[in-house]
Amino acid sequence: MSLLNLTADEVLTTTRSVRKRLDFARPVEPEVINECLEIAVQAPTGGNRQQWHFVVVTDPAKRQALGDIYRRGYEVYRASAVSNTLGDSPREQTLQRVIDSSDYLAAHMHEAPVLLIPCIKGRLDGKSSREQAGVWGSILPGAWSFMLAARARGLGTTWTTIHLFFEQDAAQVLGIPYEKITQAAMIPVAYTKGTDFSPAKREPLDSIVHWDQW
Repeated sequence: MSLLNLTADEVLTTTRSVRKRLDFARPVEPEVINECLEIAVQAPTGGNRQQWHFVVVTDPAKRQALGDIYRRGYEVYRASAVSNTLGDSPREQTLQRVIDSSDYLAAHMHEAPVLLIPCIKGRLDGKSSREQAGVWGSILPGAWSFMLAARARGLGTTWTTIHLFFEQDAAQVLGIPYEKITQAAMIPVAYTKGTDFSPAKREPLDSIVHWDQW
């Protein structure tokens, strides 16, 4: 698999959350996933804890089961967190597009040729924010490195956590020892329809960056 002709800065600024442009019909080669994982495990870890695991799901029946779990969680999320009465402001129109693409992904999650579940040893139930930060700092950089490596190879990804409403059910599908292992996300992986992704519009730095004090 050849790499896209992107600089490091271009990879960093154009790795989007891809939903509607995932090509569900094109298989993803196992060796490409392994290349991305080899890069992922080079990421820094919180407290130098290399206690991560990555569950790569390609089996159609298991992808279907995880998709069903995701849709159950998405129904809960949609009912509690997302308004159905957005206005016409640019910000609200952007949010509407995100909602539409999220609805689409929920309906088609099981069709992604690969679902990646980044995991970390231990449970976070009842842990302090300090303790949690160290654990998340041990898995999130690795998962993000995977997503960057995927982008460089023409693959699209998006970080989702909706299935964690029913994390134990997902653990049962995949044989993950729930009492010992925490799932961090479920990342659909597929080749993209086109590779022409651009930097997103973000808040200007002077509105979010604080030098020496808030």
